[in-house]
Amino acid sequence: MTIRVLIADDQEMVRAAFRMILDSQPDLQVVAEAADGATAVEQARRLRPEVCLLDIRMPELDGLEATRLLAGPGVRDPLNVLIATTFDLDEYVYSALRNGACGFLLKDGAPGLLTEAVRAAAAGNSLISPSVTVRLLAHMAPQRSRPAPSEVRPARAGSRGPGGPVEPLTQRELDVVRLVARGRTNEELAAELYVTLSTVKTHLGNVQRKLAARNRVEIAAWAWENGVCTGGRD
Repeated sequence: MTIRVLIADDQEMVRAAFRMILDSQPDLQVVAEAADGATAVEQARRLRPEVCLLDIRMPELDGLEATRLLAGPGVRDPLNVLIATTFDLDEYVYSALRNGACGFLLKDGAPGLLTEAVRAAAAGNSLISPSVTVRLLAHMAPQRSRPAPSEVRPARAGSRGPGGPVEPLTQRELDVVRLVARGRTNEELAAELYVTLSTVKTHLGNVQRKLAARNRVEIAAWAWENGVCTGGRD
């Protein structure tokens, strides 16, 4: 299966570089480019690519709003949005995640990371670059005390996205959440917790259901928001 990609960035050189990297892969194909967010949204809705690779800072419509329109909680059939950002300048990644982005990467990352990120987004996997994920989520987490996991109140019925667990997380599920928030892969989770890969996937499925989280990024965001990452494994 060919993964079709839309690239949206206001810098032509960035778009050209991304296109060259992606089109060099036999399973990836750039089907559209856009220099602003409004055009990106229009093309994405019309072409429905497997992955939309969006910059944050764009004219007409920024990447945050474009993400919300393409993948936000109110979107009936959301697309997979991958954010490309410069960490030192773009301090909006956390908002992008809350608006439905399924992952992000640094623009100056290695070409292999870009292709890995696109494939992961197409497959519904979110934590593309664990070290970047941890760094950004930790940076964006509000610097104030958070309630303990046992004190987080359940999300309201029918609410979308992770608020609080609809039922309490088990201790093992909290262990999984902490490691997800620190960027561990499923294989690393299995090794660190001494369980099988299928058991890890079962725990993750239960956590997503209990938190009403759509993906691993939302699980990680909830963990950082609620202080679950403190005092656990490193």
